[in-house]
Amino acid sequence: MISTAFTETFGVRHPIVQGGMQWVGRAELVAAVANAGALGFITALTQPTPADLANEIARCRDLTDQPFGVNLTILPSIMPPPYDEYRQVIVDSGVKIVETAGSNPAPHLPIFHDAGIKVLHKCTTVRHAVKAQDLGVDGISIDGFECAGHPGEDDVAGLVLIPAAAEKISIPMIASGGFADARGLVAALALGADGINMGTRFMCTTESPIHQNIKEAIVAADETQTELIFRPLRNTARVASNTVSREVVEILSRGGQFEDVRDLVAGARGRTVYETGDPDAGIWTVGTSQGLIHDIPTVDELVQRMVSEAEDIIGARLRSMTERVSV
Repeated sequence: MISTAFTETFGVRHPIVQGGMQWVGRAELVAAVANAGALGFITALTQPTPADLANEIARCRDLTDQPFGVNLTILPSIMPPPYDEYRQVIVDSGVKIVETAGSNPAPHLPIFHDAGIKVLHKCTTVRHAVKAQDLGVDGISIDGFECAGHPGEDDVAGLVLIPAAAEKISIPMIASGGFADARGLVAALALGADGINMGTRFMCTTESPIHQNIKEAIVAADETQTELIFRPLRNTARVASNTVSREVVEILSRGGQFEDVRDLVAGARGRTVYETGDPDAGIWTVGTSQGLIHDIPTVDELVQRMVSEAEDIIGARLRSMTERVSV
């Protein structure tokens, strides 16, 4: 077993996290992650209403007695969801871990902390990680440029970002972006993180609530088959390369604006991808780590394999290398 500041603070057995993923972070996946000894997050805004979120949390509790959390991503919007109501559902449900992302967590911290909830805040830069630490979050999730979804605009990959953040972060920190196996877990620990967050890898498991065709598409893809959309709009997002995402890139590269691609990037179309298995039905999120994914195991098989192989790398391979050097 690999014990770190993260596992001790957040009360899980393994330093592996399944972060919030729109349309994917549902009870069956989250419960499987929790039962495997890792930390899973239900994605609050996947649920159409706060009442639906309450029902999803209850459904997850029926499937596991282990700790799990809820992701609350707060983004600018013309018609924002009722964030305060979603937050209150989290508090009332008795969930004790929340992953915040998208904007400053300060308005939410007093309410969550008063309810005894630990907050893990996701960010893409060292400066934002330091600010969140100063605000009083309980842990940091630092996203490198390799990640799916929004990697920020600084384009700093994990190999530099993780140790740069570790130099300034004293609370538990997990690394995100490009992680899919034991090698990545050991590398993250060596770079100064206390664990890793995986999204794409958990999408490609038996319990993941997306169509089998999409899981197989991830296995078949390599690390080059993603697109960075919205770059000219300074709102970069990494998604799967398909006919829709390539069209979006082309339109925006010619000077188009969001209104010109609004229909192409509609969230409902992305949801259709996961439901129907048509990888060209819309925009869907995936990271460069798909190049490291070659199978579709159960969540338990994945987590146990990663932990076992990581222990072997740390305990045998690295020790063997050290012995060679000392001879």
